[in-house]
Amino acid sequence: MQIVPMRDLKNTVEIERRCTEADEPVFVTKNGYGCLVVMDIGYYERTMRRINEASLVNKGIADYEAGRVVDGDSAIKKLRKKHGV
Repeated sequence: MQIVPMRDLKNTVEIERRCTEADEPVFVTKNGYGCLVVMDIGYYERTMRRINEASLVNKGIADYEAGRVVDGDSAIKKLRKKHGV
């Protein structure tokens, strides 16, 4: 984990290099406390995709636990009938 003080944000090239090379966010502090997080766009996109995937899995688990499921054969029969296949 990389932590830098707020004053180091003046050197944007160095912050960008740190984010890219380490492939992790850089935490920025102000007066010794967390203030900002800076990250490479690739890291951000991967993180957001993982969050979305985890959310979808959790929704699927909730559906299963609530009994909102259909077995595969029934689902295929229903789709074939609906689309005339």
